Amino acid sequence: MRDVLADLLRWWSAGEPAGLATVTATWSSAPRPPGAAMAVGPDGVAVGSVSGGCVEAAVHDLCLEVAETGRSRVARFGVADELAVGVGLTCGGTVELAVARVDRESFPRLPQLVAAVEAGEPVALVVAGAAGFDVVTAATGDPAARRMLAEGRTGLLPDGRMVVSFGPAPRMLVFGATEHAAAVARIGGFLGYRVTVCDARPVFATARRLPGADEVVVDWPHRYLAAEAEAGRIDGRTVVCVLTHDPKFDVPALELALRLEVGFVGAMGSRRTHEDRLRRLREAGLGEAELGRLSSPIGLDLGARSPEETAVSIAAEIVARRHGGSGAPLSGLSGPVHATHRE
Repeated sequence: MRDVLADLLRWWSAGEPAGLATVTATWSSAPRPPGAAMAVGPDGVAVGSVSGGCVEAAVHDLCLEVAETGRSRVARFGVADELAVGVGLTCGGTVELAVARVDRESFPRLPQLVAAVEAGEPVALVVAGAAGFDVVTAATGDPAARRMLAEGRTGLLPDGRMVVSFGPAPRMLVFGATEHAAAVARIGGFLGYRVTVCDARPVFATARRLPGADEVVVDWPHRYLAAEAEAGRIDGRTVVCVLTHDPKFDVPALELALRLEVGFVGAMGSRRTHEDRLRRLREAGLGEAELGRLSSPIGLDLGARSPEETAVSIAAEIVARRHGGSGAPLSGLSGPVHATHRE
C-alpha cells in the first residue's frame, strides 16, 4: 500500500478519481500479503501490485470500472474460482480484493494519511467498501482498528472492514563505514529499512562515501547503540550489521546488541576472527544463548566476492531469518514457495 500513496494523493489533489484494489485475504501460495495494493489513475496508469503479475490485468480493469461507477467491488481470484478463468493465479494460490473509488468525497482524509506515513508516525487506513475510507491514529478513530494499529497488524475486522497499518520503517544499523557498508546500506534501503551507518572515524563516516544511508553518524558504535536503545528507537524489527573487523569497535557493539531484543545481529569476519570474537564476548559475560543469536560470519554462502555480492549475501540471510526461510535453492524443495506457508 505504501508505494501507491503518492500517486493517489496526486490524482486526489487534481480532483481526478482513481480505483484502489487492496488485498484483504490470501490462501496457499498467493504472492502478495494482505494490505498489498494496486491503484489505477484516470489516465489508466497502474501503480503497485496485488499478485506479482498473475491477475494484474483483470484487477486493472476492475479498478477502472470502480473509478468510473463509484460502486465498490469485492473480487476473488484463484485456480478454483470461476472469476479466475484465463487469469488464475499461476502460483496456485487465491487472493481476495476490495476495490473502491478514491476521490475527495470517499477519502477526504487522504492528505492526513500520507503526511503521517511520510513522517513515520503510526497510522492506519480503514477500507470500508461503499462507506469509503477512514484514517485511524494511536489516539483517534475506531477502537478495534486502533488495537490493530498498536499491534502493527494488517487484516480484517469482524465486520469485514480492512485495516492497513503503517508504522515507522524498520531500522538497519550498520557499524563500520567500509565499502561493504556502502553496499549493505544501498540494499537495506531497497528492502525497506531506514539505514544508519555509524563509525567513530569521521574521515570515513561521510554521506559522500555512503550515499545509500538515510543517516551517517560519527560516534563509537556501542555508545550510539546504547543511546538509541535508551531512547526507545530499537525494537524487534531492528537489524544490526557489524562490519568493521576491529575488535575495539566490534566487541562492545556486539556485547550490547546481543543483549537487546532486536531481530538480527550479524558480524563480518573470517573464521579466525569469529573465534576470537566469541572468546572476547564470553570474557565480557555473554552466555551461550546470547552468542547463539550471532550470525558470524554474516551472510549466506553465495560465493560472493565484491562488496555488492557480499551485500546480497547479507540481505539474503536477513530475509531468510525474518521469514523462516531455509536459504536452500527453491528448485530443490517441495511444497508452497513462500516461507510463511512452509510448516
